[in-house]
Amino acid sequence: MTDSGGTPTEEAPVPAPSSVRSIDVPESGELAQLASVFEDLQYVLRCCEHLVTALGTPDSGPVRVDADPALVEALWTGALIGYVRCFSGRTKTLTTDDLATLELEGDVSGFHDMVTKLRDHYASRHLNPRESYSIGVAQANDGAPQGVAIVSTPRPIVDETTVRLLGRVAYGLSALVDAKMAKAQNDVLGVAQGMSATELAKLPLVHLSEEGSPTEPPSLG
Repeated sequence: MTDSGGTPTEEAPVPAPSSVRSIDVPESGELAQLASVFEDLQYVLRCCEHLVTALGTPDSGPVRVDADPALVEALWTGALIGYVRCFSGRTKTLTTDDLATLELEGDVSGFHDMVTKLRDHYASRHLNPRESYSIGVAQANDGAPQGVAIVSTPRPIVDETTVRLLGRVAYGLSALVDAKMAKAQNDVLGVAQGMSATELAKLPLVHLSEEGSPTEPPSLG
């Protein structure tokens, strides 16, 4: 674009909308589910990044997260739950067939199965994932029982190699989902373009905050 004197000028940026119309069609439902899975994968990646700094050696980079066992377990549990949720059989947004498209070295399917089992272990409603317990009886010199001891056996925490591999898998799946989202956005736009201005005006209005997040419309009393 040029001005009247022939000098190139920059186009003015298009202002972000302050409101949008909520559209409820199969195409928009698919896009919303893809967006949810994409955010879950980003969450997994953030957990893995923090875990690497907590588990890594001092010379592997600045340690931004304290290597406290409780924090490590919380991050690892969150990563496992978020990752497996992306493969929900209810939505089928991602399936194990998608793992083969990542072209990663090693047995990715086998690793996926292991992560699924670990999710069940760390998110168990019934068993302590950190330690197993047994009870022992102490004996006096004459062999008589003298007391009872509670013996705990800590289970090993996650290692850095496993965390990095989960991060690579989540990163690859993020790219795959991102590509699906681009197509789904075009599909939703195509549906909207097939509607008249009157039809669009009848759709519910959603106001956006300054950060672009939806907010509830003001009360009409």
